Amino acid sequence: MKKPSFLPVLIGTGFGSGFSPFAPGTAGALLAALIWFGLSFIVSEICLIWLTVVLVLVFTVMGIWATNRLEPCWGEDPSRVVVDEMVGVWIALLAAPSGNVWYALGAFALFRLFDIFKPLGIRRMESFPGGFGVMMDDILAGIYSFVVLIGVRWLIG
Repeated sequence: MKKPSFLPVLIGTGFGSGFSPFAPGTAGALLAALIWFGLSFIVSEICLIWLTVVLVLVFTVMGIWATNRLEPCWGEDPSRVVVDEMVGVWIALLAAPSGNVWYALGAFALFRLFDIFKPLGIRRMESFPGGFGVMMDDILAGIYSFVVLIGVRWLIG
């Protein structure tokens, strides 16, 4: 097995959070949620939305690239690759009001539930080849979480 290069490892493992010995996917999603929550206190709400969209887009492209380089070394859909969880939770957090810890926790929990149980076609996304398939199931889990959280916000008013 060949050794992967530094940049794909850094990106793919979510800045190393994927090396967590316990629940690496949760560790990656938690790091992403903490990054978002920290940003929510230093930028305006509209800026946070745009920054989150940029994070989703950039890390989706970089995640596909990194995963395609890591799979030959680590095998198909390696558990250490958590950039997909980061992207998924950022999508869910697009529905959370800036700085609101309860909605942020809700987005995190919803995303992890959809990601773990993979209902409503999420599991089928894994059949896409390479890094695209690795990213797509978490993107769809993030979209479902976003929709549920928007619905909750609408119901609460």
